[in-house]
Amino acid sequence: MVTERDSDARVPDWWRGLGLPGLIDLHVHFLPERMERRVWHHFHHGGPLMGEGWPIAYEWPVERRVERLRELGVRSFPALAYAHRPGMAADLNAWTFGFARRTPGCLPSATFYPEPGVAKYVRAALDDGARIFKVHLQVGGFDPRVPELDEVWGPLAEAGVPVVVHASSIPVPGGYVGEEPISEVLRRHPRLRVVIAHMGMPEYEPFFELAARYERVALDTTMAFTDFSERGMPFPERLRPALLDLGLAGKVVLGSDFPTIPYPYAHQLDALARLDLGDDWLRAVCWSNGMAMI
Repeated sequence: MVTERDSDARVPDWWRGLGLPGLIDLHVHFLPERMERRVWHHFHHGGPLMGEGWPIAYEWPVERRVERLRELGVRSFPALAYAHRPGMAADLNAWTFGFARRTPGCLPSATFYPEPGVAKYVRAALDDGARIFKVHLQVGGFDPRVPELDEVWGPLAEAGVPVVVHASSIPVPGGYVGEEPISEVLRRHPRLRVVIAHMGMPEYEPFFELAARYERVALDTTMAFTDFSERGMPFPERLRPALLDLGLAGKVVLGSDFPTIPYPYAHQLDALARLDLGDDWLRAVCWSNGMAMI
């Protein structure tokens, strides 16, 4: 259980010390209650898509989780529900839009799945003001290159709305993960604003290359550099100069995976600070890059 000794209480002093008005976290999850219970069950017990799983630090009622984000000073965050089978994305989008309407600071978010009608409900989400999308290629088990999604990627590229894409093989390989599937999508739609979740760990290098190659491709920090991730998927020291340059160029944004993390929220910020890339980099990653994107 998270307690004050775990240091969340000092987070506001941390961002104030950088001269920031708060934090923008573009990788936060809120789900319909029944779905959330199932997801948490998988994290507790592990399985084919979870490996051994991990404990959830913020397994709290939804109101308490929202309040904790406010206490931390997270000014903007999405719900980032994601579809893992046909027939659920449109309902999830209705739920996330409703959650955003009743939750100050929550960005309207949406998801999609390759299925009949996908272009129609993605267009409806854009027309209704979706500010960010999420797809999970590992859990969803679908190929982002399938023809029916060309009718989705194109309008998303035109709209410039960020799409957080879980494209790497964390926590275990599966689905259409790795650099090549999403890279081919970007070759077709080079203006697509993709945010690679988890900095692409453990396949850091090819995803860093994508971010350098495409103007609108960025990386989020979710779980990267933390003690938990460094034990099994250490960040390559040779990429530190690229990490600095990408952050200052607007291509690294703060992500946390709150609430489904095995450590206090503050630890993600500590992990960023101990990279020693400078206050300008921290200000860009924790605020200005996210603000420019949304």
